[in-house]
Amino acid sequence: MTTKPTFGTHPFLLGFEDLERLVERTARASDGYPPYNIEQTGSEGFRITLAVAGFAESDLSITLEDRQLMVRGRQAEPEGRTFLHRGIAARQFQRAFVLGDGVEVGGASLENGLLHVDLQRSVPENVVRTIRIETGSRDEG
Repeated sequence: MTTKPTFGTHPFLLGFEDLERLVERTARASDGYPPYNIEQTGSEGFRITLAVAGFAESDLSITLEDRQLMVRGRQAEPEGRTFLHRGIAARQFQRAFVLGDGVEVGGASLENGLLHVDLQRSVPENVVRTIRIETGSRDEG
């Protein structure tokens, strides 16, 4: 069975194949851990806050590749400790966010078990470009 492309069939949406792949990649969401908030911090600013209680700065990594912001956490297993009950999970996680064009990561901070990632949208310049029209026929040889 083949899937119908979301953007590929509309004649006015040319070159949006990458966007379709981003939508598919985002749809494969993780299990909901860790919980997070996304808030607007200004007219062009955003903040993603993840609840990462128990994770140290060295247990966390943030990468940006091809407009995908990836936050990963991995805690080392405590050695020499015997738990009678383990209700606080020390599990690894991976949380992905797809950023739009012009959205840049401004920085990240860890405070009181909350990881904050600040984002800023840059306003693109409005560029008008004139395309030269050539006359005559081209040889296809």
